[in-house]
Amino acid sequence: MVVPAYPHRVSVIISTYNAPHWLENSLEGFDCQESGEFEIVIADDGSTAETRDVITRFAERSRIPVKHCWHEDDGFRKTIILNRAIEAAEGDYLIFTDGDCIPRKDFVSTHASGAGAGGFLSGGVEYLSKEASEGISAAMIREQQLFDPAWLAGRRERKRRFGKVNQNRVVQQMLRRFNPTAATFNGHNASAWKRDILAVNGFDERMAYGGLDRELGERLEHNGVRGRSVRYDAILVHQWHERPYATKASWGSNNRIRKVGKSQGARWTEWGIVSGQSDTQS
Repeated sequence: MVVPAYPHRVSVIISTYNAPHWLENSLEGFDCQESGEFEIVIADDGSTAETRDVITRFAERSRIPVKHCWHEDDGFRKTIILNRAIEAAEGDYLIFTDGDCIPRKDFVSTHASGAGAGGFLSGGVEYLSKEASEGISAAMIREQQLFDPAWLAGRRERKRRFGKVNQNRVVQQMLRRFNPTAATFNGHNASAWKRDILAVNGFDERMAYGGLDRELGERLEHNGVRGRSVRYDAILVHQWHERPYATKASWGSNNRIRKVGKSQGARWTEWGIVSGQSDTQS
């Protein structure tokens, strides 16, 4: 196997919260990557020792360097721990995903090789059904069964005529070429230069669940960093779960912050990395 060599250092930032089994599957996917030339930084929003044990076991057996950024559980504080993970990352180029997502073996190489000056990359995800998610094994991840179009066809959370992965190559090429979806910064599948993230002061730590990643992308765009889609190239599957933290109040608050930022063309947040405070431990 030819291992890609990148002209820049790469860090993969994975957010997680009390979902050790999902995270274990996600880490298995990263252990299968075509390239080992990256580090993993776990942004842990206050998980218990069970998650730490998963990370420790993975670090002991994997060739990939791993950092664990953690703070005490005090409600939804994902943006705060993500900012601490950004600070801890040694890579020049940062790939963001969530601990409930499992990457295809070319996920890191697609982002790393597609990195361009003055831009960020925007990907999507294949949402799996509850039954499919519960049946995932390490062997299936290693054999890349989850990314077989025929396997995915009957196991998506919702039936779709076309997904991110399609058996027909002509269809795949057409979707890639005529993709109508805007290239937004999606926290489960996005990447950017660390210098560009720091230039807008990272994530806004006022934000709860609901568009917190999009808001960062909007500031990047205002600062001249344009998004480019890798929706049909950088492939992830998403393990099914409920979202009790997705409330009407959190969406409403976040939307108000985004509305102000858009109207002002905001390129910086006063509630980001520079001013953020936490009791983070690594």
